[in-house]
Amino acid sequence: MTPIITEQRGQIAVLTLNTGRTKGINPALVLRFAELLNEIGKEARGLVLCGGKKFFSAGLDLPTVLELNRREMAEFWYGFNRLLIDLYTLPLPTACAISGHAVAGGNILALACDYRYATTDERKKMGMNEIKLGIPFPYPADLMLGQIVGERIAARMIYGGDFISTAEAKAIGLVDEVHPDEVLEQYAVAKVEELAALQGPAFSATKSGFCESIKAQYEENHQSKHECFLDCWFSEPTQELLRDAAKKL
Repeated sequence: MTPIITEQRGQIAVLTLNTGRTKGINPALVLRFAELLNEIGKEARGLVLCGGKKFFSAGLDLPTVLELNRREMAEFWYGFNRLLIDLYTLPLPTACAISGHAVAGGNILALACDYRYATTDERKKMGMNEIKLGIPFPYPADLMLGQIVGERIAARMIYGGDFISTAEAKAIGLVDEVHPDEVLEQYAVAKVEELAALQGPAFSATKSGFCESIKAQYEENHQSKHECFLDCWFSEPTQELLRDAAKKL
């Protein structure tokens, strides 16, 4: 089973996460996503990211990722963080259509897109609960979240680790707009088509200027952040919390 379903709608690439019920993030998904970004950057004019109707993505595929040793986890975690930066800096317009729960790593994937459109179904939740599982908030996501919602709101979200409704997410700027499920994906594609109609070099240069400070901070500091994450991940208290969380998936 391919971890990502790809579809071309005119000049817009639509990618749909396809890793089981929870659309979990695992090494196969990260590898394929990175390959697709390289292809899309050459062949398409924009990108829309979709997930499932129940789960946009519930974050890391814990049953799979917990089987990785430190070397394997280091490779996977570096790849995921690199993927976030590459998606964030992709010189094309991007948007995500969030029709299901987008939590933890799922919400983090959404942060890396230019626009976030979510369902009007307030039963669907968003948020990042890493701190409750004993792991540091991913460094690229930390930088992106502060830019999107402001440093003070970002701090409250990261320290609290709580999930919020899509309406609450819109109120704080975490999502740009909410739409009914039946038109959500269509709306995201239309927005990217609108931006793709602009002069490509001008859009790319403008986006690069907007993203360059976060990319520079990541490049300067990611190694020390990477090792800190791994130390926390493999600590016994955190492993116990993660194993308990994996049982619920």
